[in-house]
Amino acid sequence: MSRLYERMAVACTRLVAKTEPDGEGGFKTVLTVGDGFTAAIVRDSSTASRIAEHDGVRNVYTVTTAEPLRYGDLFQRAFDGQVFRCTSNADDGAAPCCASFGFGQCSAEEWGVPDGD
Repeated sequence: MSRLYERMAVACTRLVAKTEPDGEGGFKTVLTVGDGFTAAIVRDSSTASRIAEHDGVRNVYTVTTAEPLRYGDLFQRAFDGQVFRCTSNADDGAAPCCASFGFGQCSAEEWGVPDGD
């Protein structure tokens, strides 16, 4: 029997920002696909989150994963291409070392869907 967070986990890939010449003497940042991992991504429906969304903050999510995500990291959900940006560190919500599981939780916001350029 699998645990709930395991049944909710979806395939994701880390997006890595790389700087490369833009051909005009400057530089541009390009996102490249990194390592794959699984995560349970759940929209935060708390009252505070809904008020923030009403005031213009992007949708906020709680991400549960064994991947060591950090503030500012980008990752993409495989099935729909949605990109998320971490707004906290996963080790801030890590399970204690005595726990029988080894995942952490972080918050993330919708960051967009790549346009394929």
